[in-house]
Amino acid sequence: MNLSKRAKNITPSPTLALDAKTKELQASGVDIVSFGVGEPDFDTPLHIQVAGIDAIRGGHTRYTAGPGTLELRNAIIGKYKAECSLTYAPNQVIVSNGAKHSLYNAFLAICDDGDEVVVPAPYWVSYPDMVKLAGGVPVIMDTTTTDFKVTPAALESLITPRTKALILNSPSNPSGAVYTEKELRAIADVIVKHDIILVSDDIYEALIYDGTKYICVASFGDDIYKRTIVVNGVSKSYAMTGWRIGYALGPREVIKAMSDIQSHTTSCPSSISQKASVAALKGDHGPVRAMVEQFKARCEYMSARLQAMPGIECPKPRGAFYCFPKVSSYYGKSVDGLEINNSVDFSTAMLEKAHIALVAGSAFGSDDYVRLSYATSMEKIKEGLDRMEKLLLQMK
Repeated sequence: MNLSKRAKNITPSPTLALDAKTKELQASGVDIVSFGVGEPDFDTPLHIQVAGIDAIRGGHTRYTAGPGTLELRNAIIGKYKAECSLTYAPNQVIVSNGAKHSLYNAFLAICDDGDEVVVPAPYWVSYPDMVKLAGGVPVIMDTTTTDFKVTPAALESLITPRTKALILNSPSNPSGAVYTEKELRAIADVIVKHDIILVSDDIYEALIYDGTKYICVASFGDDIYKRTIVVNGVSKSYAMTGWRIGYALGPREVIKAMSDIQSHTTSCPSSISQKASVAALKGDHGPVRAMVEQFKARCEYMSARLQAMPGIECPKPRGAFYCFPKVSSYYGKSVDGLEINNSVDFSTAMLEKAHIALVAGSAFGSDDYVRLSYATSMEKIKEGLDRMEKLLLQMK
């Protein structure tokens, strides 16, 4: 059977491939410490669970409106009004099957064949392929020399007549970088100047440390507001990855196009998950704050341990739940006959020799690095880093 060109050009998710290999080893009895998973290790807060159960018992088990229930869209509107002083109408909000779905809907809605989307590297693994699936062309911007952040000068240097959008992720997966208000305003000025679209992936917005506050770029005035598609969801903030609810806010015409696309693909998100998401947005945020405090402690421990390891560079992340250390000083070395020439080799050695799972930086467009998730217990973090440090000492 002949597959489409789009299908042939898609790169399989390397994070899922790593997870499959890890599970294969675990099934054979190997004790693996996994730093590869990109989801909170906490249970969904109890009051949100109860809301989902009540939705089932209350008969809320049928199709909803395509762009999501009005109840949930109004809860999202309320969040952005209270937290960011932003005003949206219900027809400026769409609820999808996860933030990934919202992003894909957005690219389908704004990209014509050949349109360029600037993608800062390191990037979340799915961004370039989403753009390609929508017919666009991902233009990769290296940010490894600018603290993993887009600079106005670098952005302007990549803008052409075909540039349609920039995608920005703060806090960032995989680097944990968080933009300041000044930095975001400077980027917004470039967006407005060149009349392009900003796709702002804010899925980790609740997971920010050291007193830094989430800032929505769309709040900087009408010029950037009407050019911004804000993408968020409940997965990371409320430990609801499996509930599959994401959402987007933006200009009416874009949201309508996204809704029309969604109506022909998945119809609507889960009715039960939408009820639970209302409880998440409007209910007690104490469990979220407690989760963030634990992530902060893990972040400080993991980044300090990595930075202290010989040949490893690891600046402290400011948000999300990842460390992204530079490990390229070990390229050209070997351990037990296994040569280390790139991030895949490094990750393979760690999995096979130290029995720890991490993700090669090449998956994120930055081959000198690897990603470690601290969305696991402190006990596991200590054990895994001990194993890593021991293996590094054996590399020659």
